[in-house]
Amino acid sequence: MRWVDEGLVLQATLSQLRRKDGDAPARTTIRPVQLKDGLHYQFEFHYPNKAKHENVPAAQAGERVAQWLEEHYRQALFKTKEADYQILFSKKGKAAVLKKPATSQAAETADHNRKKNRVLADNAPAPFLIELGIMTAEGKVKDSKMDKYRQINRFLEMVTDVLPHLPTDRPVKVIDFGCGKSYLTFALYHLLVIEKGYQLQVVGLDLKADVIAFCQSLADKLGYEGLKFKVGDIAEYKESASADMVVTLHACDTATDAALAKAVGWGAQVILSVPCCQHELFRQIQNDNLKPLLSHGLLKERFAALATDAARGALLESVGYKVQMLEFIDPEHTPKNLLIRAVAAEVPESVKRRKWDEYVQYRNMLSIDPYLEKALGEERRPRPVIEGEK
Repeated sequence: MRWVDEGLVLQATLSQLRRKDGDAPARTTIRPVQLKDGLHYQFEFHYPNKAKHENVPAAQAGERVAQWLEEHYRQALFKTKEADYQILFSKKGKAAVLKKPATSQAAETADHNRKKNRVLADNAPAPFLIELGIMTAEGKVKDSKMDKYRQINRFLEMVTDVLPHLPTDRPVKVIDFGCGKSYLTFALYHLLVIEKGYQLQVVGLDLKADVIAFCQSLADKLGYEGLKFKVGDIAEYKESASADMVVTLHACDTATDAALAKAVGWGAQVILSVPCCQHELFRQIQNDNLKPLLSHGLLKERFAALATDAARGALLESVGYKVQMLEFIDPEHTPKNLLIRAVAAEVPESVKRRKWDEYVQYRNMLSIDPYLEKALGEERRPRPVIEGEK
């Protein structure tokens, strides 16, 4: 297939099965993807109840397309920047090629002018988004789900930034605490496995058995073999001894701290956490100089939430993480929009100690006793700095 071999194809669709009684997918879509080891073509096979994916090196893709057309399909559409080419096979196997004006280039330019370039593009069907009710089968994002679609893309942007910190020579281990309906868990799997070609082992953990059953059935339907869901409590989870990435989104109150402590104990390279319902420090904070603020319940509640995340960030820095506080989504949609992104780094002991001392002063000023400090344990506290040490 010349268009594939020369890297000209922007999108292709193979359809109209030669035989209705075979095991071939009813439709196969193909698009180029840039992976760590170069250009590939992603084949998305559409079966009645699921979709499967395979990333094929560009050098082998043309031969694969020709083989599938010869054996399974009677029609194909190849979209390039210069033109669209439709191939139709007669019952005797004779091919007719129709050339039409390019549609992908015009759409691409118009899309660039009016919309942000998102990780998951609108009008590009993603099976998990379709199954979760965010997209139509044609790939159009539903108006009622636009906020969720933006949230998923924002999350994937944050994940993309930390990919250099994940291993590439073995499967990446991810634990997602409090996964809920798992919109972002499925999105993470789609990005790393289907878009980027990583090997991935993900465990989604939640207390709700019915939610876990739904998520596992969907993972099975999509053929996401590296994605498993289990019923369990964050603080009590002991089935893993290590993790490369820990995700905890909207874990309530100190459940966030339990997840952060687990992540540190496992030596996670990346931590992504969106805290929720922070009550612990609201009951603890005391400082006479802050009475004008603390005497008003609403102000105290908001201050306590910020104070809690500041303590979390300082503690993570004291054990060797570089921490960023990021706006997850527009606060117009939810006030719980802060994401803590922590990446393990080679931090000198003197810096860790300085961060610890800053945290202690902060803790004492507010008369607080955060759960996370206790969960991390004394053994993780940085040692005293030796005089003259850098």
